[in-house]
Amino acid sequence: MSLREHVDAIVVGSGFGGSVAAYRLAEAGLSVVVLERGRSYPPGSFARTPAQMSRAFWDPDARLYGMFDVWGFRGFDSVVASGLGGGSLIYANVLMRKDEHWFVREQPLPGGGYENWPVTRADLDPHYDAVEKMLGAVPYPLDHPVYAHTPKTRAMRDAAAELGLEWRLPPLAVSFAPAPGAEPGIGLPVETPSYGNLHGARRTTCRLCGECDIGCNDGAKNSLDHTYLSAAVHHGADVRTLHEVENIRPLPRGGYAVDYVRHRPDDPDAPREPVRTMTCDRLVLAAGTYGTVYLLLRNREAFPAMSGALGTRFSGNGDLLTFLLRATDRGRTRPLDASRGPVITSAIRLPDDADGVPGAGRGGYIEDGGYPGFVDWMVEGADIGDVVARATRFLLERFTGFFASAPDTNLSRELSELIGSGALSVSSLPLLGMGRDVADGELRLRDGRLDAKWSVATSEAYFERLRKTMQRIADVLGADYADHPAWFRKRIITVHPVGGAPMGRHPGEGVCDPYGEVFGYPGLYIADGSIMPGPVGTNPALTIAAMADRMCSRLLAARHGVSPTGSGPASTGAGPAGRSGGKAMGDRGTAGARADRRAGRDRPSLSFTEEMKGFYRPGVRNPGSTGERFSFRLTITVDDVDRFLADREHLARAEGWIDAEACGGRRPIHRGWFNLFAPGGAPDRRLMRYRLYFADGEDRPRTLSGWKNVFHGPLTDIWPATTTLYFRILDGHVPEGEDDMAPIVGAGTLTIELADFVRQLASFRAEGPGGLAALHRFAKFFAGNLWEIYGPGVD
Repeated sequence: MSLREHVDAIVVGSGFGGSVAAYRLAEAGLSVVVLERGRSYPPGSFARTPAQMSRAFWDPDARLYGMFDVWGFRGFDSVVASGLGGGSLIYANVLMRKDEHWFVREQPLPGGGYENWPVTRADLDPHYDAVEKMLGAVPYPLDHPVYAHTPKTRAMRDAAAELGLEWRLPPLAVSFAPAPGAEPGIGLPVETPSYGNLHGARRTTCRLCGECDIGCNDGAKNSLDHTYLSAAVHHGADVRTLHEVENIRPLPRGGYAVDYVRHRPDDPDAPREPVRTMTCDRLVLAAGTYGTVYLLLRNREAFPAMSGALGTRFSGNGDLLTFLLRATDRGRTRPLDASRGPVITSAIRLPDDADGVPGAGRGGYIEDGGYPGFVDWMVEGADIGDVVARATRFLLERFTGFFASAPDTNLSRELSELIGSGALSVSSLPLLGMGRDVADGELRLRDGRLDAKWSVATSEAYFERLRKTMQRIADVLGADYADHPAWFRKRIITVHPVGGAPMGRHPGEGVCDPYGEVFGYPGLYIADGSIMPGPVGTNPALTIAAMADRMCSRLLAARHGVSPTGSGPASTGAGPAGRSGGKAMGDRGTAGARADRRAGRDRPSLSFTEEMKGFYRPGVRNPGSTGERFSFRLTITVDDVDRFLADREHLARAEGWIDAEACGGRRPIHRGWFNLFAPGGAPDRRLMRYRLYFADGEDRPRTLSGWKNVFHGPLTDIWPATTTLYFRILDGHVPEGEDDMAPIVGAGTLTIELADFVRQLASFRAEGPGGLAALHRFAKFFAGNLWEIYGPGVD
């Protein structure tokens, strides 16, 4: 009897979370298997003919193994993807960061409860940077002659200017040039990256065909199969397509078992294959919002400690589709040419109350849409009678299904039949809206099927604001405005479902922690849109990928003996001032630190953000006040205020980025620690110590070892002492206590500017039971230490 297959990590799904996880874990040397239910789609394989399109839907029970997975629920319809690369195969390439002020904290919701984001923009910025670089994010090159003639883009810009709204060209994951920094051009061969391409197929730059949402046959779209998944395969990941996961469960001694089936679409007479099982130490669920939540709901009995938040906080990310028709300019037809360009090229932003704009309401974005340049097969006069018959049957089935006690929520078969050998064309400019709707929906099982309880009711003010703005855009462009036909029943179509397994600060608030690890189940992670505790507001792809990148940084830190909270070997090396040998949080080991983290959910925590700027000189040993520009932005987090205050070293974790041309630009902190007022070897001396692990632009490991000297002197010394940081950059990730043995790469000095200090004070956040009281104790501790140092001798 053969032994059951076991690997370090199984990743279920290959979308924006799963592909990032596969790459990061494989790159770190873990054995990784990716289980993707759909097919692989190399350039040139996407459906284009009517016959191909009629089979391009996902419904294995009907022997459909295509790319489009269409769902119908009581309040909305939804389209997601099935295939290697997940949603990146059919999304419109937009990579926008979630607005900084839209990471709301405990914002009340109309139906009760609140929306709370346990992460900040500062937490995600270094991970946004990493994902944008990997996906080759660039704005649409509107000012370049080759791409300048895009009427819909200029129309959106004109409308925004007329209405006094912010307009932008968002970053797109599209190759407009053959290589980064090269001259843009249409149909040029795209340079193959160093990690190769798993398809081994030729790719060419964007030819403005508007086919992004039905699969890019040119390979101009930098989809996940061309980027993260190719890099993952390069580093040894085993990517298996047409493998669908059915069941998951924890193992008694740790790790997880995964049951899956293999599909054989090319053999229609093949019987269903037997269920197979793999085991792993770490399981990453990245099957998309519907897939992941369905798996967890279906297997809930195997996870008795699963949070009651499972299925909650669902929303459609404020998606709304409308149309502009018959645009005119001074009585003449105004061409919008929706089929020219990528599907989305520009965006108009609507401000939010959270931006400090009172009365604005919930914010959002309106983006120009598009459709494929070919439409001939969509209007086939010879087939009109058959089209009408199929359409009538489809509508009748949807009507009866709506009133059925258990409607069939998967519409793929019905839409496949409706399309047949043709469909209706759209001769308009679609407008795509999205934003901060109310995340009060619920995903659940109903007779074994996934069901959703959600309606526009609590978000009606948001949707009406979006519609009225779209109507104003239509007026400016001399166009007629049209709602999507489903709107008459207040139904929406969403391509951005989020929530259902939301992250939170504790199990009462979320299914997983802010790093995606499921509460109560170490080693079980979620890395897709289901972990969002509310709408992203912008297109969510980039935020999903950035969250997955952040998750992997923490997972890999834990693998190397550092707790999942980032607490590792203490940063007690202090430069010229010497070392202090007190106990650090990391000395207790991963298990102990994890226990502290879990216990800490019932204890007060606090965090603040610190930004420092200054100078750095490579090749010197001692810090100075001149050199190249250098800065960092850190979020300092104390998971348990009482333990922090009692600890002699007063150790907290530090996350964020450093920014210096000498180090390769902005670089994310892999792991970081901060000591506040650690012993300095004398009663009137304290040290603030920083130890930050990162990699420079050539991927060489580096350590920033920094210290602030706080010692007795006149009261006027308080400001420079507490706001001046001396640091060295060391070669390698140097453990505490080994600074003197590590090669020094350079040194420098940073300070806090007054404006940044004001922002730092405003950034203090206290959470958990007795949070405000804990913040008071922290402030008292800070002031008390300053008095001990500077108070003696003061008259």
